[in-house]
Amino acid sequence: MNDDSGGLSTRGDSGGAWERATLEKLVFATLKEQRSVRRWRMFSRLLWLVLLGAITWYFFQQQTMGVVQSTPHTAVIEIRGEISSAAPASAEGIVGALRLAFADKGARAVVLLIDSPGGSPVQAGIINDEITRLKALHKKKVYAVVEETCASAAYYIAAAADEIYVDKASLVGSIGVLMDGFGFTGLMEKLGIERRLMTAGENKALLDPFSPQNAEQTAYIQSMLGEIHAQFIAVVKRGRGARLKETPDMFSGMVWSGPRAVELGLADGLGSLDFVARDVVKAEDVVDYTQRENLGSRLARQFGASVGEGFYLAARASGVTLK
Repeated sequence: MNDDSGGLSTRGDSGGAWERATLEKLVFATLKEQRSVRRWRMFSRLLWLVLLGAITWYFFQQQTMGVVQSTPHTAVIEIRGEISSAAPASAEGIVGALRLAFADKGARAVVLLIDSPGGSPVQAGIINDEITRLKALHKKKVYAVVEETCASAAYYIAAAADEIYVDKASLVGSIGVLMDGFGFTGLMEKLGIERRLMTAGENKALLDPFSPQNAEQTAYIQSMLGEIHAQFIAVVKRGRGARLKETPDMFSGMVWSGPRAVELGLADGLGSLDFVARDVVKAEDVVDYTQRENLGSRLARQFGASVGEGFYLAARASGVTLK
């Protein structure tokens, strides 16, 4: 009986070992499957992340570089607001858009959609020169379409176009140059404030608002403005040619309504962007090449400005002067 019970005990131990081994195999297989599932999940997430990054990059490129297509269309570039190196209507942004539009073989012509009171003559001159160069290089026409306003530096740019179209209520012209500022000498005398200014160079304090005007310096500034004005007039005459009907006040800084601008030869007719694309260019599809600030750049600029302001306020609070 002892042998029988011993035999039974041995068989029981063998059966338990087999069950444990089988259970271990099942556990290891389950763990292996779970690891495989986790790896696949991580891989799929990484794949989606790469795809999302590629899509984001594509739209970033579209915003930064503009749209290029080969089918026939009218290319449009917006010039809005102040013309300045620090504004959206800067020479850098507009010239970049111009080069893309001219290089696209599908663009039948380029339209400048303008709504600007003017700005920097330097920025306008760079754009005007580039339009002239690109027209000769690519043999494409440029049309300017005015919405609300095309004045001063904006008209400086428009003068490079082959034709200018305006609305009946548009404001056009202001062919002149100005430099403005303030003088506080009278106020300082009333308040008993003494100006203490030291310079090396007799003209270093030119246009200082806290010093009395100097007749010689004023005459010099006036002659310089006259020189820039003469450059502006030459650009307008070159661009408009025999179409101009000069009057005594044409280059006086006066502005005119759309119909009056057409009468004076400062514009060629009344028309909108759609009219020019459809009836003048004969390419009704319009593609916008305007280079706009993308979301990433805007957020980075705003973040940088916030950090800078915080640093400035902290420095002021600690008694540090920033100059």
